[in-house]
Amino acid sequence: MAKKAAKKVQSGATAADAVDEQLARYREMRDFSITDEPSGKPNKKSAKDKLPFVIQKHAASHLHYDFRLGWNGVLKSWAVAKGPSYFPGDRRLAVQVEDHPMEYGGFEGIIPQGQYGGGTVMVWDQGTWEPQAGHTDVDAGLKAGSLKFTLHGSKMQGNWTLVRMGGKAANERKPNWLLIKEHDDFERGKDDPCVTDDSPNSVVTGRSLDQIAASEDHVWNSKETAKGNAWVRKDAVVEAVAPPKDSPKEALPEFVEPQLAMQSTRPPADSGWLHELKLDGYRVQVRKDGSKARMLTRSGLDWTHRMKDLAAELSALPCEKALLDGEVVVLAKDGTTSFAELQAHFQEGKKSELVYFAFDLLHLDGRNLRGLPLVERKEMLAALLHGAGEHVRFSEHLDQDGERVFHRACELHAEGIVSKRASGKYVSGRTADWLKHKCVREQELVIGGFTLPSKGTHGVGALLLGYYRDGKLIYAGRAGTGFTQKTHRMMRDRLDALRVAAGAFDKPPAEARRGAIWVKPELVAQVRFATWTADGLVRQASFQGLREDKPAAGVEREEATVAPRPKASHAAPKGIAAKTNDATSDRAPVRLTHADKVLDAESGVTKQQLADFYWAVAERMLPHVAGRPLSLVRCPEGVGSPCFFQKHVNHMLPPGVESVDVPDKKTGKTEPYITLSTAEALAGLAQMGVLEVHPWGSRNDHLEHPDRIVIDLDPDESIPWRALADAALEIRGELKKLELESYLKTTGGKGLHLVVPIKAEHDWAEIKQFAHTFVQMLESQRPELYLTKMSKAARKGRIYLDYLRNERGATAVAAFSPRARPGMAVSLPLSWSELKPAERPVFRVAEFAQWKARLKSDPWKDFAKNTQRLALENMVTT
Repeated sequence: MAKKAAKKVQSGATAADAVDEQLARYREMRDFSITDEPSGKPNKKSAKDKLPFVIQKHAASHLHYDFRLGWNGVLKSWAVAKGPSYFPGDRRLAVQVEDHPMEYGGFEGIIPQGQYGGGTVMVWDQGTWEPQAGHTDVDAGLKAGSLKFTLHGSKMQGNWTLVRMGGKAANERKPNWLLIKEHDDFERGKDDPCVTDDSPNSVVTGRSLDQIAASEDHVWNSKETAKGNAWVRKDAVVEAVAPPKDSPKEALPEFVEPQLAMQSTRPPADSGWLHELKLDGYRVQVRKDGSKARMLTRSGLDWTHRMKDLAAELSALPCEKALLDGEVVVLAKDGTTSFAELQAHFQEGKKSELVYFAFDLLHLDGRNLRGLPLVERKEMLAALLHGAGEHVRFSEHLDQDGERVFHRACELHAEGIVSKRASGKYVSGRTADWLKHKCVREQELVIGGFTLPSKGTHGVGALLLGYYRDGKLIYAGRAGTGFTQKTHRMMRDRLDALRVAAGAFDKPPAEARRGAIWVKPELVAQVRFATWTADGLVRQASFQGLREDKPAAGVEREEATVAPRPKASHAAPKGIAAKTNDATSDRAPVRLTHADKVLDAESGVTKQQLADFYWAVAERMLPHVAGRPLSLVRCPEGVGSPCFFQKHVNHMLPPGVESVDVPDKKTGKTEPYITLSTAEALAGLAQMGVLEVHPWGSRNDHLEHPDRIVIDLDPDESIPWRALADAALEIRGELKKLELESYLKTTGGKGLHLVVPIKAEHDWAEIKQFAHTFVQMLESQRPELYLTKMSKAARKGRIYLDYLRNERGATAVAAFSPRARPGMAVSLPLSWSELKPAERPVFRVAEFAQWKARLKSDPWKDFAKNTQRLALENMVTT
């Protein structure tokens, strides 16, 4: 076991420094004695500044949130017992308390018991605020008991209302108000996580209340206010860590080739393993020598200049010499790691906070620790990191059943887990002592070429990917999604500089050569994908970013190995592993709140069943929605309750949902539309109560040029199924006369969709005109059956041919999407032969087990390959 010396040293307490920066803005302290309450004398200098707000989480006699709005030089204050809620239906009691001095808003630390407000104080959120238009007379609002305002904070955004209660509550010693979220893009549903639960820590230091209380780095002494020194900073002390005396002596290595994990089919089930969350970042060794720390990539490159702040924090570790192994990441808002954000930080100049997670200690103060058991190395590492900077974290682990840890990690949207043998030594290279298990498939692949996007766009159509085997670059498929407008341009510029006449792939198939522009195989892409196909290609690949830390020559296909079998004495009870697999094999690996909530009373479909359905059909559904702007029909309370369309991104979207900038057709201003490309993101829509998915008819990389036409057959109630089926066959025939093949699907309602794939070379106006002319021709041929105007009065006994799905911004429900109607039927692709039966085919989410076998065959299997061209000049006009 690791031994600790008795010597104490000062640590680099950057959390305390951050609080000092907050407090440094304030020149006057609270002006009252130890038993007094805060005085609120106006400070007219601060009234000229922007209006600030602060919310302090306060564990005093009871936990509450102090909501404070800066006005006329003081902080108008309300104590909100449960804290704010983004659900407009919540009316949170807010008890108005004494005005606080503006200077108090920056404090985070401890107030000693016995003084006013004794307890722990956290700066939970802060920012600026402004009265809403039409409610700018704040003094009148305070007097009348009604404030309407907009918050611009890190956690609190959008429009809010404070309203004073009447009746008995109006006569309380301290006025009772209600804090209410107004309806806007930031609101959350009733069953969505509360902001106080999913963002519990300090906005300044990232600490919890327990961590603030334990550190006691700032203490507020009210009785000293008049002297101008109300707070005291108390730097924490930590014990130095000494390596075992019997460990081998050595000079501090320049670099140690890292230990690598093997891909595994399942986590080990026996004891003796430590399971860590798999992080999606850059592998980095930290070499601390005296007062300097260097940041080395997994190939030994010195990236200190790219991570100066992290290096500075690590240089303050309480030791003379050390070599740490870990991962540099960017943390997403939900606590997961985002490689896309990390890549944007390094390559696009986007500023993000870097965090270093250390998971191993290889050398300490002249001693080689690599021969010690992992569990002992991590024990010393945890002690060494105690009191480290807020951006330096210890990579925690669990020693529980690996299968359960893995499934829980997937539910929390982690990339996966890494299982490490607790007794294992640190051995350079890939070993079976470290096993990685991914919730989604992801690996590095070499870029050997690319294709061009549609005309008029400076970007990339798709990347041509490969890996090395026996010195040869093997083609592994394409990645055409996952790009933003910025990465499209960046990748095109990088790849244009690497163009060559001949490709580097060994015997590339025709699919790879089609439209290919070859490049030197120097760049490495991080790619997320559904699976490897039988012919060795990545399926549904999505670009995540460039890997600058790994040479292209070292990229190989990652093959899954079988985890070591449990030893007999430590095996899980018979049947447990099998039961776990059976229970979770079809379950979506997404986090849901109130998973058993019923979304459709008629069929009994729950939120969990909806997520599992999206997960099960993702392979078939994604080709029709991935890489396109989407409009989502959200029904937070389920079918029969109010529903609404959402097309813009906001903070409530599940992990994996991306954005694409879409210019407004009138103003030209770009707006962030929802888009996605992974099965996990699709299944995560269930958490938001998304009951319908509607894609654009064009892709993100050629927004102005649709690649499909939709003819919607919407029959009057009196039209029998047989007549509708015959009409669909007739319209198919008319399209064939124009040399256009069409594909059929149900709408999930009473109608049918005919979908025509086309080459993306015409603009929206041309496609809309084509569709309009075509349906008008049908109407002129059979006016007793077809109608092209939306008039419901004229629709009796006829079929409305809706062509308006083919204009910019319009959408049609996606193949495999449920419908937000009683019974939750599904819009499902059909073969043309399925029009023959006398009964209308209906497929429901609740009955998926009865028709899931349909997924084995695809009546639309040729849809994506069928890039037909429209001969607009031959179209008969009416």
